[in-house]
Amino acid sequence: MTKKFLILDLDNTIYPVSSIGHELFKPLFQLIEKNGEFSGEIESIKKAIMRKPFQKVAEEYSFSEKLLKDGLKMLKNTICSMKMSTFEDYEEIRKMPVEKILVTTGFTKMQRSKVKQLNIKKDFKEIHIVDPQISQKTKRDVFRDILERLDLKTEDILVIGDDPNSEIKAANELGIDTILYDKLNFNPKSQNIRITNFKELQKILSDGYK
Repeated sequence: MTKKFLILDLDNTIYPVSSIGHELFKPLFQLIEKNGEFSGEIESIKKAIMRKPFQKVAEEYSFSEKLLKDGLKMLKNTICSMKMSTFEDYEEIRKMPVEKILVTTGFTKMQRSKVKQLNIKKDFKEIHIVDPQISQKTKRDVFRDILERLDLKTEDILVIGDDPNSEIKAANELGIDTILYDKLNFNPKSQNIRITNFKELQKILSDGYK
């Protein structure tokens, strides 16, 4: 294995947001529908919220200032208390004899509660939550900090996530190798190295990430 660290995303990489999203975001969806100050279709908004940070969805669908403010206030204090399960192939990650770091974007309380419900804290050397509400720091900033603080080279790290425009883009900009985990087939035509099952990861690493 040529990598010293695997950096993983959380949502739709370790577990499917759709498995909890309708219940977790039900109050938010009701708030959005009641307010009505947005553009686009509500069903499209619901799907987007399960894939992207709320702030980006609000911008994309032209939420009013009040709707954005009320939504942020609600989500800031939302926690996940329902039963959660990882993707079944996540066990392949657990078995890999390499250090792992979790880097996820979202509301701090919510993301912490997901980690707790999934029982994955012990799997990671470090856990970083990028919360746009409390910091200007981005995933790219976190990746750079990890490199410098742990005295690593870019080739020592592999970033794995489901979003080509988030962790994958941030890592690529720093020259870090990436793998798009597309379990839910969101990006079938992506030009990134793409897998749909973590069983495929071992072969890629064994081959030296060619």
